Amino acid sequence: MTYLISKTFRFAAAHHLPRLPEGHKCRRVHGHNYAVTLVLEAGRLDEQGMVLDYGELDEVRSWIAHTLDHRDLNDVLGDLATAEALADYVYSTWQAAYPRLCEVTVSETPDTTATITMRGAFRV
Repeated sequence: MTYLISKTFRFAAAHHLPRLPEGHKCRRVHGHNYAVTLVLEAGRLDEQGMVLDYGELDEVRSWIAHTLDHRDLNDVLGDLATAEALADYVYSTWQAAYPRLCEVTVSETPDTTATITMRGAFRV
């Protein structure tokens, strides 16, 4: 049996994708209202009956506010400021602090998502 919890954080940021062909709309600077969802997994619940207390993820909210919110993501991620790269960046930044972190999904719009997943890799 696997237990999963998730928490979504929202922020606004700009980016552009200079590696796309000339004339592609995403090559120009534009912005999104992003949603980043972290998923944590456990094979059993802790003494409080949880995978993790959601309050313990507040430091992620603060980090997003200071690192990503109302920023040009190209200044953070370089010229590969894609949703996929952002998902990888968030996962890489927080995996050590949250060993049960198994998935990060980034949404640029309500209809588009990019996900990095390690589901099933953790049984703690």
